[in-house]
Amino acid sequence: MNDAHKPGLHKLSTTTLVVAALGVVFGDIGTSPIYTLKECFSPRSPHHITASHEHILGVVSLVLWSLILLICVKYLVFILRADNKGEGGVLSLMALASHSMDESTKRRAVTVLLGLSGAALLFGDGIITPAISVLSAVEGLKDGGLLGEAPADALDAEAWNHHMQWLIIGITAVILIVLFSVQFLGTAKVGRFFGPITGLWFVSLAMLGLSQLMRGPEILAAFNPWHGWHFLTNGGHAGFVILGSVFLAVTGGEALYADMGHFGASPIRRGWFALVFPALALNYLGQGALLMKQPELADSPLFQMAPSWAVLPLVLIATAAAVIASQALITGTYSLTLSAVQLGYLPRISIRHTSEHARGQIYIPLVNWLLMPACLVLVAAFRTSSNLAAAYGVAVTMTMLITTILFYFAARHLWRWPVHKTLPLCLCFALVEVAFLGANLVKFFDGGWFPLAVGALVFLMMTTWATGRRLVRAAMERTSISQEMLIESLARGRVVKVPGTAIFMTSTKGRTPVALLHSLKHYQAIHQRVIFLTIMTEDEPWVPPSRRVEVEKLGDHFWRVTARYGFMQKPNVPRLLRQCASHELDADADTATFFLGREIIVPGKAPGMARWREHMFAFASKLAQQPATYFQIPVGRVIELGQQVEI
Repeated sequence: MNDAHKPGLHKLSTTTLVVAALGVVFGDIGTSPIYTLKECFSPRSPHHITASHEHILGVVSLVLWSLILLICVKYLVFILRADNKGEGGVLSLMALASHSMDESTKRRAVTVLLGLSGAALLFGDGIITPAISVLSAVEGLKDGGLLGEAPADALDAEAWNHHMQWLIIGITAVILIVLFSVQFLGTAKVGRFFGPITGLWFVSLAMLGLSQLMRGPEILAAFNPWHGWHFLTNGGHAGFVILGSVFLAVTGGEALYADMGHFGASPIRRGWFALVFPALALNYLGQGALLMKQPELADSPLFQMAPSWAVLPLVLIATAAAVIASQALITGTYSLTLSAVQLGYLPRISIRHTSEHARGQIYIPLVNWLLMPACLVLVAAFRTSSNLAAAYGVAVTMTMLITTILFYFAARHLWRWPVHKTLPLCLCFALVEVAFLGANLVKFFDGGWFPLAVGALVFLMMTTWATGRRLVRAAMERTSISQEMLIESLARGRVVKVPGTAIFMTSTKGRTPVALLHSLKHYQAIHQRVIFLTIMTEDEPWVPPSRRVEVEKLGDHFWRVTARYGFMQKPNVPRLLRQCASHELDADADTATFFLGREIIVPGKAPGMARWREHMFAFASKLAQQPATYFQIPVGRVIELGQQVEI
């Protein structure tokens, strides 16, 4: 879909979208210069190397070519082509890749599992990114000398460092609490506010880098990839492990794709090539030039690039940019959650749309208030950005590798690209990502286990919920009959008819809702007009209004309505019923009576899932939002009929 035709985007100019994208999409990758080279060369880093001329040239070369290969080529040129009707992200790519596959094939099952794994890993990344971004920026207060110098006495210096560390943790905690507390305002307002600040940040990065580059232009040799290759092949084990720190330069790459639905591919590409990439390249080159002349400044090369009078403004801008980096992952986590809920991989939780005009502008309270304490615990537990960097990268690398595999499936089976074109391209990306993954796995016991544990937990929840819903549907179908059979049976019998319209919601098209069978059993009566309503979620993000409603008349006084929504859309039943008027069905949500079935899950001995997963599913079902609230059915028009379902 062309950006200009996307709902909510056509009203905004390209320049406005580029500025807003700066405030959401590029925050994560834009704050990487704060800690990338620092983690490579600082003696405080657990996996550092000496800041020799050869090492600096090799590492800066690896950073530049990682940005070129993975971000410029992979994401900006190729992955952003995987436009699922304007939406991006690993779940959208999963839907694209599996779209042309038969539902029963093992390849489709593998594709779905890969997509869920990538989404789950991004949840782990969504916890670490706010913590490391804000903490590393606030550490600039100390690294830039704004909090004073440590005393000469060793014992006093140790006490001072301990005090400073907790002061930095406290400031970081306050910033994170404020950030999560304003999320209800919505991505659009946050992006418009942060966009110009991020633009100032990138201009500052470029100017700082350029000033150092003019003093040490020999660092420009880093554009020659031979220096990076020579460093890798001759650096031994340490040269390989340092790739884990080099990878920090590209950790925001997945956000470029995940947030495509908010701004469109074109503004993201323009913002990257016009400002973001030049600023990042200049800054990494500038840091390299500085370290070549003063390797002792490796503890904080970014802040040491600035003159003393500019350190405080730089720290403030860096902190604002770090908050924006956090916003990118928070926004992406909201979008992932919405997709997972609509696709049936998570319970229906409260999702608030924060814009009447722009699509994808959402706020999810439960996710927000789970992320905030998790980030605060991480900051308190790891204490420094160097310690957090050890936990950062493993999950992102695996997600990038999964994206490459899913892109291969989409290119081969949906777009029909020839194998001789697709395979070498994806193998090139995969080899780079596998190398990064191997280097990051070295940090597993230093904290890399954390995002993997979070990802495993989310993956388990998603697969348990999907399997549990399938078992519930199967159990209910065994006790139901077809709608045609019910109508035929009612025509032969004598059932009292009461005035009004009854709307029975059913998840399985063509089957009689259990709520209707219970109603007939207890009341021996039925309304004069009965509507069977089924809401289906398609494997595409947005279903246009022209395809929304399908209305069938099943017989006298019986109707079947099938509604189709994309996995980034939230159903609205009253609005849906108004659309039925054009199909010769006049139904008013304010006067109709809605009958909803409520399943009470009972873990049983029937084959299906392990008993502990059945209990997990039963617990998750209690967290789900009430169907009447989720589907926006008018208050007071709902009758719920419950039944126990054994799985």
